[in-house]
Amino acid sequence: MIATRGHHIDVEEGTDHVRVEIDGRLIAESRRPLLLSETGYPVRYYLPPEDVRTELLTPSGTHTFCPFKGTASYWSLTGGPEDVVWAYPEPHPEVARIKDHFCFYEVELV
Repeated sequence: MIATRGHHIDVEEGTDHVRVEIDGRLIAESRRPLLLSETGYPVRYYLPPEDVRTELLTPSGTHTFCPFKGTASYWSLTGGPEDVVWAYPEPHPEVARIKDHFCFYEVELV
């Protein structure tokens, strides 16, 4: 867990069955997400790359910086919405477990 000036981040293994569908296409499905809890944000599900259909994604030029996690890279759905998923290729050591795991804005718990 990271705790800095009232800001906390915790990463734990989850067992939820997570599905991601965009425009009627199954993009990801996992039973082994990492759950990231961060002050001020909803719990985010980070999915292992093996559980994401990366062939449907195209890297975008978007990058964002989080002082607690590092720099995120984004992907768009080929022929669909832009910047639908992000990952941290080189996260800060405190959250190293999320390295290369994909996080989507909307997930369905099955």
